[in-house]
Amino acid sequence: MAKLVQCVPNFSEGRRPEVVERIVEAVGAVAGVRVLDYSTDPSHNRAVVTFIGAAGPVRQAAFQAAARAAELIDMEEHRGAHPRIGAADVIPFIPVGDATMEECVALARELGAEIAEKLDLPVYLYESAAARPERKNLSEVRKGEYEGLKETIHLPARRPDFGPARMHPQAGATAVGARPPLVAYNINLDTADVAIAKAIAKSIRGSGGGYPSIKALGVMIEDRGAAQVTINVCNYREVSLHRVFETVKSEASRYGVQITGSEVVGLLPMEALLDAAAFYLRLEDFKNGQVLEQRLLDQNG
Repeated sequence: MAKLVQCVPNFSEGRRPEVVERIVEAVGAVAGVRVLDYSTDPSHNRAVVTFIGAAGPVRQAAFQAAARAAELIDMEEHRGAHPRIGAADVIPFIPVGDATMEECVALARELGAEIAEKLDLPVYLYESAAARPERKNLSEVRKGEYEGLKETIHLPARRPDFGPARMHPQAGATAVGARPPLVAYNINLDTADVAIAKAIAKSIRGSGGGYPSIKALGVMIEDRGAAQVTINVCNYREVSLHRVFETVKSEASRYGVQITGSEVVGLLPMEALLDAAAFYLRLEDFKNGQVLEQRLLDQNG
């Protein structure tokens, strides 16, 4: 299989579709890059774009997207439920096919240096691209969010890996990384008590003593008037979606709360959904190759 790189940047804009469309246009204008998906969330005030291609074009597209976001998004005016530090908040590279994590790490570091130099933005490296072990976890990089980082970016422990030790006056800062595929998964609750969502999130995330490959927060979704557990499943083979769902369901029941629904943000591997289907249907000796589309892909690939 060819060496391909997937990029899934998250932007701090989910309420102005015309802005998101201009960012997507900047990505799609790069030859050799294919935009696979993009979605917005008004409550989180966030957009997620997914594109793929060879390393060089993908890096170029990621830079163009970051530049367009820095031009169009003013972090001084941004409010939303999701943690963030900048307009182009996070830019992860994910290896696909024969591409390696080491190649994605090199790509992330090259892009980080380019963004810092050409856009005058502070850039932090995270996950596999992290230059400092304490920055491997994205939540540590985003601690205090945009407002907090403005006050602490000059301190030695908070200085960026590239660029000035000050926030960009409009675009804030950017985190660039390399990581395996993850599933962005949200579970909605039938309560407006965000403290319950926060307690559930703490119980399932690795840093709270839960599943090591789970990151989770409890947030309030204003347009629903309901609390949500927003989750990153960083290794769906280690912790399946159905296990996450059932654990949240069990924890919620302790508070007399039920799940009203769940949602996936962006794209996810088919295997993750097939595992959940096999679990809930109690399929015996089920193989992913029994799925028609998967069999066709296997024969054509």
